[in-house]
Amino acid sequence: MFMDMKSRVFCWWCVYLFLILYLGTATGSGMSRRNLEVMKHLNRLNKPAIKSIESPDGDVIDCVLISQQPAFDHPFLKTHTIQMRPNYSPEGIFSETKKVGSSEEIIQMWHMNGRCPEGTIPIRRNREEDVLRASSVKRYGKKKHRSIPRPRPAAPEPDLINQNGHQHAIAYVEGDQYYGAKATINVWDPSIQQPNEFSLSQLWILGGSFASDLNSIEAGWQVSPDLYGDNNTRLFTYWTSDAYQATGCYNLLCSGFIQINNEIAMGASIYPISSYLNNQYDISILVWKDPKEGNWWMQFGNDYVLGYWPAFLFSYLSDSASMIEWGGEVVNSASDGQHTTTQMGSGRFPEEGFGKSSYFRNIQIVDESNNLRTPKDVGIFTEQSSCYDIQLGRNGEWGNYFYYGGPGRNANCP
Repeated sequence: MFMDMKSRVFCWWCVYLFLILYLGTATGSGMSRRNLEVMKHLNRLNKPAIKSIESPDGDVIDCVLISQQPAFDHPFLKTHTIQMRPNYSPEGIFSETKKVGSSEEIIQMWHMNGRCPEGTIPIRRNREEDVLRASSVKRYGKKKHRSIPRPRPAAPEPDLINQNGHQHAIAYVEGDQYYGAKATINVWDPSIQQPNEFSLSQLWILGGSFASDLNSIEAGWQVSPDLYGDNNTRLFTYWTSDAYQATGCYNLLCSGFIQINNEIAMGASIYPISSYLNNQYDISILVWKDPKEGNWWMQFGNDYVLGYWPAFLFSYLSDSASMIEWGGEVVNSASDGQHTTTQMGSGRFPEEGFGKSSYFRNIQIVDESNNLRTPKDVGIFTEQSSCYDIQLGRNGEWGNYFYYGGPGRNANCP
């Protein structure tokens, strides 16, 4: 195994050196500087794999040694000892099924063709075309800073939609100290009108001000042709410590999040997904702060503790969060002078209910005693309810829940 791994790494470096020599020659004959930057960036992101798995959706999943993942490119993590399990998990985690109305289990599509061995983590391989779709190599894997979820005013600013091009349908709590959040999220495949638009459903762990120094940890599912090159529904995470300006990224596209799990790949396709008046599928996401080490941990479903964001990445979140949000977000580019037809959730309005509209259920927060509990005084916010809307509810089986989403452009949302 050792010799095999050594040989793989040697061959990988041979290929890299060949590319550098080739690109150096090609640059003199017309190869752009950006192409050279792209190849260097791919070399930083795509770590040597001891096994690679081709997914039916076209992805390649590389099984990379835990100690060689992108997180450890960070200068503060060069001597970091990996925490292989949290010291504490929130009290009150209850068992629930991973799906509703189906006997099938949600998996990721690449699982159909293999799994990564112990001691490795699965990383979606980055391709040249992925990076070239970004506005610059430096911005690859980063949100535009204008995608900040805004404070929830009693009445939205008149030009809010035109200011940032992002629209939300969100439930939120604020005014207390929060140490995590949990939700079970219905999974769909909303249609996207323009490649530079996206649709996502997620939870936000927030601290600081929205203007310039926001700390945010985010996790959920998204459809983003610009980031992934397709319309697949994918698991994702995001973090920032400066309001999306320079720090943070999606998934493992920069150093930061430390993954310990060998079964779930950030950015990989979720399968199966819900369909109209048919089987409904959910994912469950929990993010919480380890009260001993101060790291923020993420769990996917009931079984997969994925890893953690080290405490030093954040300023405001080094203690606790001041706001939690759950819900949907889309980009409305208004490229043809009209509202986008990009869908949020299932593309149906919340009043249509189960099997038609998308939902979040069992939304919870983690309190100062490391207990999961039902949030109080939940507010809702949407910039334009005629395009995307949200309706809260509560019952014994789903706890606090809401239906949300919409089709975008329609007769009442021109």
